[in-house]
Amino acid sequence: MTSRLFFLPFLIAALGACSTVRDTAPAPQSPAPVTIKIVGLNDFHGNLEPLARPIRLPGEDGSSHEIRAGGAAYLASAVAQHRQGGDHSLVIAAGDLVGASPLVSSLFLDEPAVGAMNRMGLDFNAVGNHEFDRGWRELKRLQHGGCERHGLREPCAVEPDFAGADFGFLAANVVTEGGDTLFPGAALRRFGTGPRAVTVGVIGLTLKDTPSLVTPSGVAGLTFGDEADAINARVPQLAEEGADAIVVAIHQGLEPEPGTPFTGCGAIAGPLRDILERLDPRVDLVISGHTHRSYVCDFATLDPARDFIVTSAGYGGTLLTDITMTIDPVRRSVASLTARNIVVQNDGDGADPAFAAFPAETEMAAYVARYSDAAREASTRPVGKISGPADDPGPATEETALGNLIADAHLFATRDAGAQIALMNNSGIRAPIAPASDGTVTFGDIFAVQPFGNTLVTRTYTGAQLLALLEQQLDTDGFVQTFSVSEGFAFAYDMDRAEGDRVVSATLNGDPIDPAGAYRVTMNSFLAAGGDSFTVFEQGTHGVTGPVDLDAIEAYLRAMEMRPLPATGRVRDITGQ
Repeated sequence: MTSRLFFLPFLIAALGACSTVRDTAPAPQSPAPVTIKIVGLNDFHGNLEPLARPIRLPGEDGSSHEIRAGGAAYLASAVAQHRQGGDHSLVIAAGDLVGASPLVSSLFLDEPAVGAMNRMGLDFNAVGNHEFDRGWRELKRLQHGGCERHGLREPCAVEPDFAGADFGFLAANVVTEGGDTLFPGAALRRFGTGPRAVTVGVIGLTLKDTPSLVTPSGVAGLTFGDEADAINARVPQLAEEGADAIVVAIHQGLEPEPGTPFTGCGAIAGPLRDILERLDPRVDLVISGHTHRSYVCDFATLDPARDFIVTSAGYGGTLLTDITMTIDPVRRSVASLTARNIVVQNDGDGADPAFAAFPAETEMAAYVARYSDAAREASTRPVGKISGPADDPGPATEETALGNLIADAHLFATRDAGAQIALMNNSGIRAPIAPASDGTVTFGDIFAVQPFGNTLVTRTYTGAQLLALLEQQLDTDGFVQTFSVSEGFAFAYDMDRAEGDRVVSATLNGDPIDPAGAYRVTMNSFLAAGGDSFTVFEQGTHGVTGPVDLDAIEAYLRAMEMRPLPATGRVRDITGQ
């Protein structure tokens, strides 16, 4: 960002040679600065309704607040309010608007999430990894509309004339086999006329590791390039086309220190930092996502040459980032930039007076209700009973009763395929289960836990391959996460040991895994295709495709009047012992 100071040109009046002094013309007024209000969003994940549980936010004074937040109707009000106060406005999202969504959106292929964003006036969305959950062809349908079917569910179930997104998807680093980007990599938005006309350039992209986070068949034929390279290639193009300010929306994020206020920064750490350190200094603003964290960071505190702000607004539409950008139309550059995160608190009884509360926007509330009504019959259908609340999914390395329940259900459903072991990726467990007082669990409950519609796959692996697979949980390729494992299988690990030798023990029914033996292992189709960087899964043989994961857990729950939650202790971290 260039200097924030303004310098007004001086008009020098020249006197003529004649003896009569003529009145000098008044000095022309320099055009006033132009203020652009920008609303930043990220990781909406189809949360049309307010989150079921309050979000917990640390305050600037060290206090802690629990707030009912989110929901498209409340978010619409907040967006409308915070795009006011400038000459012009933009609403920009940093990806994962769709995918890993609650039943009310996912059951309908996230068409209502797109419809909600249309009604909020979203201008651009950078593709995130979850935009590819159902494959790039389905993502194209969400952009352009239509009812062509690309998966298990029928599109256009509620809106027969689904027209797609009014906003533009951006994908600067996603290249097709033909050499073009899947969606435009950047766009220009021009505001005003005459001397106060200004232009904002927007670059959008996802993280290059997207192929390891989605089912590979959904991104077949696509190449995901280096993020900084893709941004830096677009900056001079936008500058040449007249951009006075450059905004980057990227689906990658930072990891602030625990306890950092939601509109603060903390340590600038995380996978996005390396990308930021390489950016063209002409970038003015970075709207980020993916880590589901909340921050507003001034990157110039690390590198004065890169004078941009980096923002992220948490998860699920519970926050937005209120950004004010002032452009000097004479210098053709950004003169000032401020940003703060705003909690999208629902108004009504119990609202925290320390934060503003937003009313539900009437038309959006009616739109959401239309889909809620359509989903209610499916979501409230009982599927079985469990003996108590199933834990919050927690960190990806934390063993939970819920994870063990899912692994047991997958094993149960694939016994006929010879399954001996079932492994579930913890990052794919998206919500806890809070049963009714009598233990009843609904389809909506289990859908929230596993919203991806994966099928189960059973394959044969040697013991050596199985041990190598366990080591992949703990290596530096991707992020560390341990599996949830089925009854009878157990392992222990020690992170103080060398990479590749961290699994201390692995047993099936008490017997050590034999490297020369053969084992039938069940996993979901995401893992079967090497998802989450677990490439050893692809080495299995004699594969059998089984039921959809939701059908498996429903059958498992129905097989017993009250299914007890399994104990933990199958996965042991003995680091430091």
